[in-house]
Amino acid sequence: MNGKKNILVLARRDHLEAMRVAAGMTIFGHQVRLVFMAHPVTEETGGSEQAELLELAGIEPESTLSEMEGLLPLLDNAALAAAIEQAELVVNL
Repeated sequence: MNGKKNILVLARRDHLEAMRVAAGMTIFGHQVRLVFMAHPVTEETGGSEQAELLELAGIEPESTLSEMEGLLPLLDNAALAAAIEQAELVVNL
């Protein structure tokens, strides 16, 4: 086994930290998904260094928030449940 995992990062309380963690996990070759939850991403967050790290890491964030429609791919409850079920590790930040 090569140790690479399918990881889901749920950005609930601290979007910036979740972005940093998600990007960092790709260094080890893990497949990482990032889902923004709880509150919309702000302009400050979207223009942050962490957002640049996501881009460099090849992570396209998703969201469960209807306010983010048109900006990020949206996950409904069923899609979120499927993502959680498929992940080998779920990180809640």
